[in-house]
Amino acid sequence: MNQTLSCQILPMVPFAEAVGYTRLAEELGYDSVLCSHIAARDSFTLLAGLATHTERIHLGTAVAPIYHRSPASMAQTAATLDELSDGRFRLGLGTGHRVTMGGWHGQDIGRPVPEMREYLAIVRAILAGEPPPEGQRWRSTFAFMGFTPRADIPIHLAGLSPAMLRLAGEHADGVLLWATPADYVRDVVVPEVTTGRRRAGKDLDGFAIGAAIPAAVGTDRSVMLDGVRTELHRYFGLPFYRAMFETAGYGKDLAAYDAAAPDREAQKQAISEEFIDSLCALGDVADVQRGIERYRTAGATNPVITGVVGTDYSATLRAAATGSI
Repeated sequence: MNQTLSCQILPMVPFAEAVGYTRLAEELGYDSVLCSHIAARDSFTLLAGLATHTERIHLGTAVAPIYHRSPASMAQTAATLDELSDGRFRLGLGTGHRVTMGGWHGQDIGRPVPEMREYLAIVRAILAGEPPPEGQRWRSTFAFMGFTPRADIPIHLAGLSPAMLRLAGEHADGVLLWATPADYVRDVVVPEVTTGRRRAGKDLDGFAIGAAIPAAVGTDRSVMLDGVRTELHRYFGLPFYRAMFETAGYGKDLAAYDAAAPDREAQKQAISEEFIDSLCALGDVADVQRGIERYRTAGATNPVITGVVGTDYSATLRAAATGSI
């Protein structure tokens, strides 16, 4: 493999379809397949199933919210999936959002960065067979019995804010990015994770910057734009993403989106093509390749190809792999 490339499987697709995409990605030489954790199939269970249908490709969550599992439960689940996949698992963690963590799980997000720091430290300690440190939000006396997990299972953090990005650089093995324009990767993500790495006495060597790129190969741009806008619509209403969009220079899109409320279709159309083109890789094979290269140039070490509603994901996986793998 010349350059690392990953892809994402959405847990809404039927399992047989997910197997097909994952096998294709493995055949094409993709480094990993990532599964988001949303209101559909459980990401860990889905990845366990995919592990039985593959041999080489790495498997990861992108991302599992920390508030729906205790640190002990998360460590136990990750260690089990890692064993089932013969050491191919990567644990992607995030905070989620207040509206989903409260509404779905009855959990409050207090101080996201300190709570993630505590959670990560406990998970690391449990996997290493060490006494978990006691935190303000999270506590555990869990220890494995009769089973020794891989102590260094890679852990990647979802990051948007500078503080979370610094935490990822200091204490994690990588960062996972969604709906993050390439310029934000260059101007904010790379400098902040570099600061975190320096705090830990490390450089960026071996640290993964995984940036999701909504991608589609085809000739009907209107279908692609509608698919992207349909997906982005929900994120324009989430505070963590709104703050990032503002910092990235897309305040005018936020203002237009807000002004169009409550008309959902008008809100979708308020998301400009300029924003979409900064985020996506849409068009023919060359366009997809240029979109991927834009992120690599910005500092993404591991672009993550995500599908666009209404387009052919298998064709997109092939187009993205051309010249990259």
